[in-house]
Order: sequence, then C-alpha cells, then structure tokens
Amino acid sequence: MNEYDNAVLQCFLDKQLQLFPEKIAESIDEAEAFLEECIAVVVDSVDEVWEYFDAQGVDLEGQDKEDIVTAPEVFEVGDGRYLIVES
Repeated sequence: MNEYDNAVLQCFLDKQLQLFPEKIAESIDEAEAFLEECIAVVVDSVDEVWEYFDAQGVDLEGQDKEDIVTAPEVFEVGDGRYLIVES
C-alpha cells in the first residue's frame, strides 16, 4: 500500500478539479482514502512520469517529457515530485 505524505495529500486536495468535475475529497483523510483506493503513484521526476506512462502502454509518440506532466492525471506536488492519479 502506498503512503502519501501531507504535501502529496494537500496537492491532491488543492488540484483535484483539474481531473474531476467536482471535488472527490474534502479532507486530508478523504484524499488519502481515495488515493489508496485508486492506487495513485508518486514519482520523483518528469523522467519517472514518462516511464510510468510508457510502462502503462500509453502511446507517447510525438510528445515530449515536458508535455506529459500537463496531463490532467498528473499533479505537480511542488517539490520535484509528481502524483499520478488514474481515474
């Protein structure tokens, strides 16, 4: 089971509307429960975001690494890490 620190949980709370039409979570506890349920992933760099999508079989042809982090399911935590939430 993944463990999500406060920075990751707060990032999801603050930015969840970039992926969902309405809020999924109202509190840190709800955010953690949701992220655990959908098995969200925290990675340490843009390269790891790319590797994650590549491993998932996403067609990355014609995209560059900087573009992939603007996908709605990618949340920039603010400390160099990224949260990837598959809905």
